[in-house]
Amino acid sequence: MVLQGHARGLRIPYPLFEISPGVFISGPSARVRAALWEEVRRYAGMGHALLAYNTDNEQGFAFETRGDKWHPIDHEGVTLIHRPSDRVAPPPLSRQGWSKASKCRRFGSR
Repeated sequence: MVLQGHARGLRIPYPLFEISPGVFISGPSARVRAALWEEVRRYAGMGHALLAYNTDNEQGFAFETRGDKWHPIDHEGVTLIHRPSDRVAPPPLSRQGWSKASKCRRFGSR
């Protein structure tokens, strides 16, 4: 589980190992994992959370997100992260008229 900018009131009642700031690992059962995720969703506030866990599918794992622009999507049975683009589309090219070369080619050199 990865937590970024989580609320101070979040109390995790299950022993998790914090291997890096905001990164917790453990191996809880499905019921405990669901309860933990519900607590995180309730207290995460404006923060971001990611939960990854083992499961019986093609990838061998699944994940859930909360409070982030990135979200999981299913693509032909494989779960991928959809990451919206922050780029602004360039303005369309405006044509200012004919170049000298194209005028000569079209109308001949006069």
